[in-house]
Amino acid sequence: MNIEQFQQALQEKGVELSPHQLDQFDTYYRLLVEWNEKMNLTAITNKEEVYLKHFYDSISAAFYFDFNKSYRICDVGAGAGFPSIPLKICFPDIHVSIVDSLNKRISFLNHLAESLQLKGVSFYHDRAETFAQKPEHRESYDIVMARAVARMSVLSELCLPLVKPNGTFIAMKAASAQDEMDTGKKAIFTLGGEIEEIHPFTLPEENSERNIITVKKVKKTPKKYPRKPGTPNKQPIE
Repeated sequence: MNIEQFQQALQEKGVELSPHQLDQFDTYYRLLVEWNEKMNLTAITNKEEVYLKHFYDSISAAFYFDFNKSYRICDVGAGAGFPSIPLKICFPDIHVSIVDSLNKRISFLNHLAESLQLKGVSFYHDRAETFAQKPEHRESYDIVMARAVARMSVLSELCLPLVKPNGTFIAMKAASAQDEMDTGKKAIFTLGGEIEEIHPFTLPEENSERNIITVKKVKKTPKKYPRKPGTPNKQPIE
């Protein structure tokens, strides 16, 4: 997906990019490739693939959810900033917090935010399990997002404790979403969520399957969740 195709494809979905925003994506790409030589940020470095599989794919959440408000968003395990930084470029009024367990990635994100002159972004070096037990973050976000971090039963335990009541958890998944939803229903219910919608679509050009899953937070998460670091993965609520 070249830059013109990227701009056109987003325009067709109602996302208009200014020359300044296109410059920000160009800078993002250059820094991603530059820093990737020093640390492992992504296996994808080809420009057209980055624009399709990272930038466009991240923004696809906005095709099914309106980000045109000053939401407080937490992105769990964002790695190189996906999906929240591409969304922040497109929707500058959102406030983004990223939590990631690797400090090197936080260093990259700080440099990226400075280079892109992003305001209203915060980066936290922490495990999601301990981050969500901190009173200043627990149940304080309008939207919590994660893209391809863990299966749904595990992801729900990492993300739902951060969502405020009546807020939304958005999981961005590949092809196995329905199987994951079958095993993830118990965790979602236990943690105070209710499945709202599943939006399947195909990524342009390569036609691979994607799913945007929205979960509404209908009641508070029991205090004991999330459990200690590593436990959700070893003993998922299924």
